[in-house]
Amino acid sequence: MSNSSDSPSSLPPTVKQVAKALRLGGWICFWVQLVLGIVSGIIFLFAVGLLGQKTQAGTGGGLFFAVCGLLVLGFSIFLSFRYTRLARQLGSPTPALRPSRVDTTQQVKRTLITNLVGMTLALLAAEAIGGILLGKSLVSGSFMFNPTELEEFTVDIFIVLGNTHIIVAHFVGIVVGLFLLDRVHK
Repeated sequence: MSNSSDSPSSLPPTVKQVAKALRLGGWICFWVQLVLGIVSGIIFLFAVGLLGQKTQAGTGGGLFFAVCGLLVLGFSIFLSFRYTRLARQLGSPTPALRPSRVDTTQQVKRTLITNLVGMTLALLAAEAIGGILLGKSLVSGSFMFNPTELEEFTVDIFIVLGNTHIIVAHFVGIVVGLFLLDRVHK
């Protein structure tokens, strides 16, 4: 039988707040990144698998960097899920089982760095893909998309959309990570 000092209500208020923030932030980040990552993956598979013959977005590293950003997003999704496990450990009634502030901060920083690397890769992809689209529009003789030439741009537009989802997903990870760092150090 446990005494009242071992109950979760006996946790220090700051530990409760950090655990709650980690749980909430972890689940929000996990689900947003998972959904956006799946959508991006499907878009890339569709764009490359079905329409790959008509795209040049894979040249110049655009698609390569986008896929690398997607892979880093997969790791970030895993780290976001670990936030929820870290929150559970913080809620442990046994102080020896709780991670320290330093360990918690390191986990949040690791996830932040992962999201920054992923966003950097996705931004490099956006630059390469944007350059390809500009080149195509210059070759077509117009800065505007001509409806008769739209099919030349369709696959590239899908890749831009998928890459944009990756950027947003990494941005959500960065925002949640900064929020959690603020909570850990209050």
